Amino acid sequence: MNIIGRLKEIRELDYIYKSGKPEFIALYGRRRVGKTYLIDQKYGNEFAFKVTGIIDGTKQEQISSFVQALREIGYQGKMPESWLDAFFQLQELLSLKIPKNKRSIIFIDELPCFDTPKSGFIKALGHFWNNWCTTHPEIMLIVCGSATTWMIKNLIDSHGGLHNRITHEFHIRPFTLSETEKYLEARGISWDRLSILQIYMALGGIPYYLDLLQVGESSVQSIDRLFFSDDAKLRHEFKRLFNSLFRNPERHISIINALCKKKSGLTREEIASELKIQNNGHLSKILEDLIQCDFVRYYRTRGNKIKKNSGFFQLIDFFVIFHNHFNSKTTDVHYWSNHINTPPVSSWMGLAFERVCYSHIEQIKKALGIDKIATEYYCWRYQNDDKRAQVDLIIERADRVFNVCEIKYSDHEYSLQKDEDLKIRNHVGAFKEEIAKKHTTIPTLITTFGLKQNSYASTIPVTISLDDLFAEIE
Repeated sequence: MNIIGRLKEIRELDYIYKSGKPEFIALYGRRRVGKTYLIDQKYGNEFAFKVTGIIDGTKQEQISSFVQALREIGYQGKMPESWLDAFFQLQELLSLKIPKNKRSIIFIDELPCFDTPKSGFIKALGHFWNNWCTTHPEIMLIVCGSATTWMIKNLIDSHGGLHNRITHEFHIRPFTLSETEKYLEARGISWDRLSILQIYMALGGIPYYLDLLQVGESSVQSIDRLFFSDDAKLRHEFKRLFNSLFRNPERHISIINALCKKKSGLTREEIASELKIQNNGHLSKILEDLIQCDFVRYYRTRGNKIKKNSGFFQLIDFFVIFHNHFNSKTTDVHYWSNHINTPPVSSWMGLAFERVCYSHIEQIKKALGIDKIATEYYCWRYQNDDKRAQVDLIIERADRVFNVCEIKYSDHEYSLQKDEDLKIRNHVGAFKEEIAKKHTTIPTLITTFGLKQNSYASTIPVTISLDDLFAEIE
């Protein structure tokens, strides 16, 4: 078994495998995140039946794909006329093939693709599980899909024949920095941690993208080749990604473009205003799609100017952010090499490093020694007629302490100067006055190589470095 990371998922799968009862497992998560790879590596030699849906395939094409998989395990009959008939043929074959008292794994990959309009696929799948699988303790049915909203609506939260039938669900998420480092080492790519951070900020912890990196290249050369060269492998990935997940992705993409302009995110009202659309149930569905597919996160803030039931939607997918910033704005095939120290790239690195910190909150909590304390985290912004303030990250702790975090990307030890010192003092003061009058506030710096000691360094008593973000979290 050649799997990097996924330790928690593997432990749980091992436990489920030995349960001695029928199991119905659903895996979902962002496209390219490694769901299929996990199951193939874990159970590749144990599949009693495996089939993969065809993206944008018709009902007839999906049934043909299913029948071809049936033929690989011995089916010799005619083409089924319906999904009920197709699953009956699978049931008949497996009744003859599966050994008693030994796990038999059925793997249906890209499950949402099979559910074409008016196909009856979900009803047939539900009938197959309810009337046959549940009577065979050997069966372990695993289904997988990148269309996360579909998986949640039609399987996990189903109100039909599959209501409450999923026995276990797994949301497979991108690699952390630590897992990315291990993945690259396993492929023979030996980079320092700043280089790993830079490639992570462009690709995220997506195994499919990381697998495109080559031994012998620097992170700068890799970004040029993957995004800007004449035959760049990721030049068209953004369009393919959204077309594969959503039948009509135009509105999803317009929201992504709006969110990319505001690092702390936008409220629903601001999104509707920006796009000149109604703030209604249709907008809710699109936002939920983006959240469930790990492109966007929703968070609330403690700002008194924000409505009680409102919150912010913030873009968090690294690849999407990078593509939106750079891919459509240049024809220079060596753009990254030629602009690595320019203001546009430096600005992006600062923004992307903030996103890295948001995605490694558990590592930050561990470095602060508060990993056992309940917390909430969010950006904070405040504005009135004569004062404006924004803090990159607030960690609100159950012990009545706030870590007021400034996040600074740097390729060397960060040196705090007079103007930045005053800015941080003003931000902390504004937050304490507005939110935390009766609480303790601790100015905290998150940077790459730590804080250089000078006359202003004492302003920030707590510093977290890049190495802390590479910590392993169980």
